[in-house]
Amino acid sequence: RVEGRVMMGGRNILDLPESEMRHVRGNDVAMIFQEPMTSLNPLFTIGDQISEALLCHSPMSKAEARAETIRLLEKVRIPSAASRFDEYPHRFSGGMRQRVMIAMALASRPKLLIADEPTTALDVTIQGQILDLIKVLQEEEGTSVLFITHDMGVVAEIADRTVVMFRGDAVETGQTEDIFFRAKHPYTRALLSAVPMLGSMKGESQPMRFPVIDATTGLPNAVAEATDTVQSGRKPILEVKNLVKRFDIHAGLLGKLKGRVHAIENVSFSLQPGETLSLVGESGCGKSTTGRAIMRLIEPESGSVVLDGQDVLAMDRKRLRDMRRTMQMIFQDPFASLNPRMTVGAAIAEPYLEHKLGTAKQAREKVADLLERVGLQSDMAARYPHEFSGGQRQRVCIARALALDPKVIVADESVSALDVSIKAQVINLLLDLQASLGLAYLFISHDMAVVERVSHRVAVMHLGEIVEIGSRAQVFENPQHPYTKKLIAAVPIADPTRRHARRGVASDELKSPLRAPDYVPVERRYHQVAEDHFVQV
Repeated sequence: RVEGRVMMGGRNILDLPESEMRHVRGNDVAMIFQEPMTSLNPLFTIGDQISEALLCHSPMSKAEARAETIRLLEKVRIPSAASRFDEYPHRFSGGMRQRVMIAMALASRPKLLIADEPTTALDVTIQGQILDLIKVLQEEEGTSVLFITHDMGVVAEIADRTVVMFRGDAVETGQTEDIFFRAKHPYTRALLSAVPMLGSMKGESQPMRFPVIDATTGLPNAVAEATDTVQSGRKPILEVKNLVKRFDIHAGLLGKLKGRVHAIENVSFSLQPGETLSLVGESGCGKSTTGRAIMRLIEPESGSVVLDGQDVLAMDRKRLRDMRRTMQMIFQDPFASLNPRMTVGAAIAEPYLEHKLGTAKQAREKVADLLERVGLQSDMAARYPHEFSGGQRQRVCIARALALDPKVIVADESVSALDVSIKAQVINLLLDLQASLGLAYLFISHDMAVVERVSHRVAVMHLGEIVEIGSRAQVFENPQHPYTKKLIAAVPIADPTRRHARRGVASDELKSPLRAPDYVPVERRYHQVAEDHFVQV
């Protein structure tokens, strides 16, 4: 039940009938949701879905709606927008799907835009462009924005006023500069102290735990010392060589081949036991596709993936099933990877029981233990996914990945949906598990401040290729490739007095991995900058 008043245009919209609310939604108020895959219809092309919003609220022809849709897609930086009008949501990365959702929300030029974590799935360069896009909309159309986020850097970048919420209550409200520099509530101060700051790792040789906010007092707890977990003297637990994956683009369902998306192009790296290698880059650069190809959730064109001495790409179905015990994946979209008809307890227990690792009673005990380890209560096992927030659902997915006690975890944007304090808890949990079990992580992320904190090594991807790879200190303190420098420079700073100037869009930001069917990739060379530090030339 909703109580209170929501006044808009002199009317309490909580009292309006559904027939009038249809005119309010879209025309007066639009919303960008947190999870784009569950908000987009998988049976319709992205072009048709945006056009539908235009045709419902504007008197325009289908041809005009198509032209306006392409303009909106270009505005949110979808490369090759006209050619991707007829593609379905599953052909886009999480970040690109979020950009499609933003284009849909902007279609009717609303008076109020409610943005629920709109930049969570976006890398820092696209995030900056989207924030600028929202600012331009405010200036041109006088649009008001209610921006819901856990990213304090984004708050500093865009907000005039800020409301801090804790356990359902607004504990502090004020001008953004006052909140950042003159915070009164202990939770607000603790929240700001827990924000990962780029450059805070200078002089540190190991990944560092985050300060965790006490849920009762709102105060930060002490940070435990970091330990060296990399077993460098042993053989790599995972070796990837010259991995290639391309997607064919056809003109219509049975039409001729009109191009190929070169999603991964000759990607190579290794991973030691106990090591965290972070894969960073823009949304759509091939990070998630690399993770899925390694897991053989999609079949690569060529290359090799050797896990613990076994060739993953040569495995039959039975051996591949056994391999899942050694290597697990945490997916980017937690709602899409949880069965809505299963309780979360059943979802976590399923791999444990399928691999016959124990009895039903032992599985229940395992589930209770895992839920508590990821910061949830054990009695939540009886709930369904829709009863959890986005961040809580992601913690359930992490618990499920840990159920088989794997040696390698591919974490695909596994903490991007979490607020600062929960993100700190989950990353600290992953670091604790790494220290106690010798786990290796392929950490796929666009959050550069988190990557700097948790990584031993970093690989930077651009248009399906690794353009720079080296130790965390080498990549962050001595970046060589222009794209790496651009990524680091674009990180929003949690300081409202240092807002970025409006970003111009350089032509290289709109490059696309879409190529002609007969395109032959250029052979790339790498220059060694220092020991284990390589940059593409």
